[in-house]
Amino acid sequence: MVFQQPALFPWLDVAANIRFGLDEAGMARAEADRRVARWIEAVGLAGFERALPRQLSGGMAQRAALARALAPSPGALLLDEPFGALDRITRNGMQDLLVGVRAASPATVLLVTHDVEEAVYLADRVVVLSPRPGRIVADVPVTLPSPRVRTDPAFVAVRVLVEEALGAAMA
Repeated sequence: MVFQQPALFPWLDVAANIRFGLDEAGMARAEADRRVARWIEAVGLAGFERALPRQLSGGMAQRAALARALAPSPGALLLDEPFGALDRITRNGMQDLLVGVRAASPATVLLVTHDVEEAVYLADRVVVLSPRPGRIVADVPVTLPSPRVRTDPAFVAVRVLVEEALGAAMA
């Protein structure tokens, strides 16, 4: 699970935060080290392995939290607006990383987001919920091939469908 806030252990450095679940699962040290190094590189934190969370920017801490969630190769990944605090360039990079993870893994990914473009870019389907009480008001399939191009007319058309469903839900 990746939360809106990084939720890192403040007394552990980046590498130890990422390794935490691997150690708890009893993974061999060499394999855990390999996975930690892989994910540190993948999320762009090389050189910050020994940094404590308080020494990281918000975006760097969120990337460490994402690496911690991905390191054990989970069967299900729950994401609660994990990229909301990131700048646009970093957010796009993390979205691309997640697309790659999904392509290489059988993991089921459930992403909660308020960003329609992000939902269309990442999802196979977008479920639009109404305000309280939350009810499904639309279930929009996204059948576009990957990698998706945000400016492609087909991408824009799906984004507009989701935005219209959101507008109807708020009315």
